[in-house]
Amino acid sequence: MSGPTTTHAASTEGLGHTVQRTGEGRAFGTFGELLQGALPGDGGDFLVTFPLARWSTAVFRHRPGARGVTVHPAHKGKSRAVAEQVLAALGMPGGGELEISADLPEGKGLASSSADLVATVRAVGAARGVRFRPAEIEAFLRGIEPADGVMYDEIVAFHHREVRLARRLGTLPPLAVVAHDEGGQVDTVTHNRRPRTFDAASRHEYAALLDRLTTAVADGDLRTVGAVATRSAELNARLRPRGGFAELHALCREVDGLGLVLAHSGTMLGILLEAADPALDSKTQHVRAACTALGGEVSVHRSLGTGDVWNPAPAAAVPAIARPHRPEY
Repeated sequence: MSGPTTTHAASTEGLGHTVQRTGEGRAFGTFGELLQGALPGDGGDFLVTFPLARWSTAVFRHRPGARGVTVHPAHKGKSRAVAEQVLAALGMPGGGELEISADLPEGKGLASSSADLVATVRAVGAARGVRFRPAEIEAFLRGIEPADGVMYDEIVAFHHREVRLARRLGTLPPLAVVAHDEGGQVDTVTHNRRPRTFDAASRHEYAALLDRLTTAVADGDLRTVGAVATRSAELNARLRPRGGFAELHALCREVDGLGLVLAHSGTMLGILLEAADPALDSKTQHVRAACTALGGEVSVHRSLGTGDVWNPAPAAAVPAIARPHRPEY
């Protein structure tokens, strides 16, 4: 991997003192996928992201004298592993402390794990004064786990198993999602290890849907975006039935929604609405009331769209208090 331009963010000041740098990184999640399936031939499995205005934030404090990286919360072991990869790639000695906070619930299909990993790569890079390109972030995540394309500030088609960009689609106006959560959690890694068989006809349909979605995003055709997302949810139901699908599909028609959007490897199914719809509040309340019979929880989300700040700028790398550096034995 060709390295980005770097500036040293850790240096020595005075006899036996090391300046320790702190870096911060952010990454957004995605409400499931607008489309997910498999393409003909060598095209392989893919998904199309639906970027969400909810973020994971990672703060990394470089400790040149430390051994390895400690992470909080402690169960974020994959983030610790990718942080150590980045440290090694940048030639940064020692380890550090990694703290992750997010408003993305885990196991729901909102790309919380991918957002944590991307935010971590950015945070460690920021501590060294490095800004990684999306393709470089992909390389760090490869081998950690299947990942969503949340390192790209737009809607993308992404080969999640290979952690590789397939196609850039662009952006849409912000949309609202009124989501029903059927409860529980889905482990993404376990989900992606399950064999999934797509016949030739299904693969050709997914390819046609991807082309249709690409054109719809470019044209800002929200009805077609919703139709493609709904069809993807229908096709996924053959592989993984989802309770409440028929009821939510009927509700979508009742409120004149754009379509359904599914967390294919999660627990959420949502109704797409235009964020600028003057009747948005009344439609949301109607869906909430109707979902009472389904159990579970209802939440409202907003997608990232044209004109939004997709990744609020993190604070610049700053030195922590200079501390005496003592060798560890």
